[in-house]
Amino acid sequence: LQPDEGEIYLNGEKVTFHSPLDAINKGIGMVHQHRKLISAHTVLENIILGHPHTGKVIDKKKSRQEVEELCRRFGFKIDLDARVWQLTAGEKQLVEIIRALYRGAQILILDEPTSVLTPPEIENFLESLKAVSKEKVSLMPFVTHKLPEVFYVSHRVTILRRGKVVKSLLTSEATIPKLAEYMVGKEMSFELERIPTQPGREILRVENLSALNDKGLIAFSSINFVLREGEIFGIAGVSGNGQQELAETIFGLRKPLTGKIYFGGKDITKASVLERLKMGLTYIPPERLGMAAVGDLSLIDNVLMMYYFDDEFSRGGLINYKLAKDYTEKIISEFNVVAPGPSTKAAHLSGGNLQKLILGRVLLKTPKIIIANLPTQGLDVAAENYVRRKLLECKQKGISVILISESLDEILQLSDRVAPIYEGQFVNILENVDLRKQVVGAMIAGAFSARGANNA
Repeated sequence: LQPDEGEIYLNGEKVTFHSPLDAINKGIGMVHQHRKLISAHTVLENIILGHPHTGKVIDKKKSRQEVEELCRRFGFKIDLDARVWQLTAGEKQLVEIIRALYRGAQILILDEPTSVLTPPEIENFLESLKAVSKEKVSLMPFVTHKLPEVFYVSHRVTILRRGKVVKSLLTSEATIPKLAEYMVGKEMSFELERIPTQPGREILRVENLSALNDKGLIAFSSINFVLREGEIFGIAGVSGNGQQELAETIFGLRKPLTGKIYFGGKDITKASVLERLKMGLTYIPPERLGMAAVGDLSLIDNVLMMYYFDDEFSRGGLINYKLAKDYTEKIISEFNVVAPGPSTKAAHLSGGNLQKLILGRVLLKTPKIIIANLPTQGLDVAAENYVRRKLLECKQKGISVILISESLDEILQLSDRVAPIYEGQFVNILENVDLRKQVVGAMIAGAFSARGANNA
């Protein structure tokens, strides 16, 4: 994009960038929130792609040595020979960061760099940023919605709301409630009340379930649990411990290696995704663009993707777009989605508004079970609070939720029962009564051996 007005100065000199390459050549690197990687290529190939090597042939051996040294220097751990499609979301983000540093960025612009990282990865990453700032990278615009990170990495903070600067101040003068108020334009309450409810009848049973990951290795094994009506069942764990594959297996996107899945007493282990959707089993994937929504399609088409088979919108193989448009407008209205209209492309929505649309797409049909996989990942405080309130409202409607989250605060705030997962196994299943964050944290870190999943 070219500015409509204003000027950019770099080291005191006025500059004009006609392309991203101009900025890169001036030592400016960009790490995007939505990754720009080639899935079929290896990590190493993605990192060195576009690097201004001399000569006609890239010396991959030399490049590997340089990248390995860079990773050692900043404490990044990544398999350089893995294909990008095999990586977790956190690993993909690391590839973006390494690539920018490998190109010698003097200024590193970071757009929500930790939005898909796990708590341990975030801690390591923020420590690495401090190391980077002391060496080659002199300035790091750090765009984030995670307010605690502001205090960890910044000296100054600027708050934007609807494209305008509303406040700039020293970080030492700021507080989380005050920053949140500047961000949303009003005072916010962070208190959410989880009303204890009597569990209803059994609606889902998982017995001795196991499955492979995309690399052909065991992702999770011996998973047993029961989900009851109106219950929020929290699965807490660090990314890469099998929770992604578990969600996909329950929803039907991944075939189980062993075990059974029962929905309302009926064996659905071999049922298709479509059959599970028709039964009332729904899924909110962790990646909004790519998995949950298609950026180049309209909001109407993105809503229809989940309900094209529904008699409300489809008769004799023909889709009634007028009804689909009305339904999308209803979602936009009832779930406070800020969008020009239902024909807007999904890619043009903010992360929070896109997540509201995805949530509305699921909730307006009143499903029986929602698998919510990292539902607040990368959202600002207002959108995060909104999504959590909507999930709590599910309990009052008798909707069951399987909540998968890497935020222990979120798990303990919302869940009736908590299943810490480590290396593909439930360490235990715990009632969320006076449950301490430190205990769950120790379990997901491997401090306790798996005792097997009880079915209580």
